[in-house]
Amino acid sequence: MLIQIRYTDGRHDMVKPQLLERLLDDRRLSGFRRREGWVTIGKDPIRSRQAHGQPGFAGEDRRRAGAQS
Repeated sequence: MLIQIRYTDGRHDMVKPQLLERLLDDRRLSGFRRREGWVTIGKDPIRSRQAHGQPGFAGEDRRRAGAQS
């Protein structure tokens, strides 16, 4: 399956999901297309790399603080 992408310079392309992840990490994209429509990087929510077992959010996990009473 190929995913439509939009580079930061405005060019469009079609890439495999693995390349999409790399381009997102390199901050080379301004958007990509989902079934629901275009996602704008920096505006719309996207999945973090943490969901794939890789580092994501590095801040304090506040969810645990309330659970330990």
